[in-house]
Amino acid sequence: MNQAGANYTTTEKEMLAVVYAFEKFRSYLIMNKSIVYTDHSTLKYLFAKKDAKARLLQNPYENIFDPKEINETFPLESLHKVAHKDSSTPWFANLVNYHARNFIIKGMTSQQKQKFFKDARHYFWDDPYLFRTCADQIIRRCVAGKEAIDILNACHSGPPGGHYGANYTAKKVFDSCFYWLKIYKDAFELVKRYDSCQRQ
Repeated sequence: MNQAGANYTTTEKEMLAVVYAFEKFRSYLIMNKSIVYTDHSTLKYLFAKKDAKARLLQNPYENIFDPKEINETFPLESLHKVAHKDSSTPWFANLVNYHARNFIIKGMTSQQKQKFFKDARHYFWDDPYLFRTCADQIIRRCVAGKEAIDILNACHSGPPGGHYGANYTAKKVFDSCFYWLKIYKDAFELVKRYDSCQRQ
């Protein structure tokens, strides 16, 4: 917090904490509805007040403040886990809907739409597959779920494999012209599970 922030009132400091949290976790919150739970009645009052200071009402994000009693212990300690409504839906479903049927989901903020269209220009639909033109100008097919894991297993331990490390395994997936968002993370998790790879 800078010197100006140190002079803020308690309400302003609490609002500043919410703003900092949104800035810090912005990449995780884009394209998702965000709900801030608060037991601070002044923050609720602040949003209802019409003549509040302009800097307090500047809010580039579309949020919902939900009043709720906050206990000393959280009911769910593993807050980093995110539950998806339907895990069988591939990560690129919205991009497919946009390219195949010119359909976008409703309820996106202008920032979310801007990011979506910026990302969507790197993808194209060739029925029945979605492809991505990557930064190296190579076109790769988008995959998800079990298909992605099978490709990763083949690149790591199949005939073209060799039980190499996570980065090389991910590179082999890219060289095979496949793409998904978490290639490196999934490759790292796969290599970590192989006992023989950990002993080398």
